[in-house]
Amino acid sequence: MRRVTTLILLSAAAGCGGAPPPVAQLADSEASIRAAEEAGAGAEPQAALYLKLSKEQLDKAKALMEDDDNEEATIMLQRVVADANLARGIARRVEAEAEADDAAKTLDKLQKKR
Repeated sequence: MRRVTTLILLSAAAGCGGAPPPVAQLADSEASIRAAEEAGAGAEPQAALYLKLSKEQLDKAKALMEDDDNEEATIMLQRVVADANLARGIARRVEAEAEADDAAKTLDKLQKKR
């Protein structure tokens, strides 16, 4: 009986090691933020909001990693990627709408010349 209790305690102690640092997710998060910035997310108000949120969450995730709370950091980094991707998508949409407007104006001018 004592052996069983010892084995249970050893198994429980071994499981308390915690999750490894989410280094790959950190790199993915930083890359997602860079991609949003390169897409012009800082210039569009709605996209800028999500970009700012993703940067704040990145800082929180780094703090969690420093505190060895890697599971929570991993969750936070997933949010970073989602918000940065949303910021990038909004910026791309705004750019595409502007290009479509320009194309429509050009088309109107060409049709009026006929």
